[in-house]
Amino acid sequence: MLFMEPEACVIVDSGMDLSSEQMAELRELAGSRDVPADVALRARIVLWTGEGRRRKDIAELAGVAPLTVDRCKARYAERGLAGLEEKRRGGPRTQVPPQVRSRVIALTRMSPPVDSGLSHWSTWTLADHLKRHEGISVSWHYVARIWREENLKPHRSGTFKISKDPAFAEKVADVVGLYLAPPGGAVVLSVDEKTQVQALDRTQPVLPVTFAASEKRTHVYVRHGTTNLLAALNVGTGEVLGECRPDRNGATFLAFLKKAVKPHAGKEIHIVLDNLSTHTTPDVKAWLAKTPHVHFHFTPVGSSWLNQIETWFGIITRQSIRRGTFSSVNVLVKQIRDYINSWNQNAKPFTWTATADEILARVRLVQTSVKQLVNNNAK
Repeated sequence: MLFMEPEACVIVDSGMDLSSEQMAELRELAGSRDVPADVALRARIVLWTGEGRRRKDIAELAGVAPLTVDRCKARYAERGLAGLEEKRRGGPRTQVPPQVRSRVIALTRMSPPVDSGLSHWSTWTLADHLKRHEGISVSWHYVARIWREENLKPHRSGTFKISKDPAFAEKVADVVGLYLAPPGGAVVLSVDEKTQVQALDRTQPVLPVTFAASEKRTHVYVRHGTTNLLAALNVGTGEVLGECRPDRNGATFLAFLKKAVKPHAGKEIHIVLDNLSTHTTPDVKAWLAKTPHVHFHFTPVGSSWLNQIETWFGIITRQSIRRGTFSSVNVLVKQIRDYINSWNQNAKPFTWTATADEILARVRLVQTSVKQLVNNNAK
């Protein structure tokens, strides 16, 4: 049943003398699809009153309290059809000035003041800061809406590193040139080491997907040791050669390097690698001098992301290692070998699309943005 809120009203007689014109207007209003349902109901109540129906019967037909019938009749008697419309309660909705929105966005893009003790903003803390320190009263709902509209996510964080290598541009052009336009007939290998891969064993069994609609695992684990994964990605085919070793040093790296280049005898081999100390030991340099068909191409300092094998390391970590449960290092090594074998059965090369000029332009933009952010936060 529909009940309308009681208001101060005038009690009138159950009958109302309505002209045929008024009755026609009320019928039109009561049957119209273009008016709100509550307005049509009030028109119907007045119409029934004009037809001579009893107050009690009208209330039952309309599903309202008898006082509501009296109120509708009083409104119509006083103001006609206009009295059947709902009265607006309260004042008009306060509009937030545009400068407040701009201030919310500006503060979100800056670190909280040092004396606040905050590491980052939340909707609550930002709204509270505006009220206490700037006299601006907005709700946390308003702040959350602005963040959604502007795609601002201060609750999330990431990492970045800007290379200070003086030869950054030259090294980027060299490595990216190998990816986009490798020398004809040559083989490009992306080589690196994933060190200290842990064999973690959970202290309780993993609960399968059927449990609460997602896999569950205990956060308590036991370490059974570590291994070091050396891998070489063939940039042209996507195939990976991988090997796990208990230690990492120049001798281990050189032995793996010889194994990686052996299948490509008679071809020019270009190897992309980063600046680990094990990659430039005297033994490695001596071997490189004796094998002129092998060429090293180093990524800029602090820019291992240019090495495609890092992308593959991320894939194997997500798909095989991070959520794995290993009762020993041997179990971990076997899973890594199985994953590599499975990968090579359907290996596909990564598609590199960024040119050297595009990368350098982006880096310059990031450097400029970082300087601006530092200056803003210092104010």
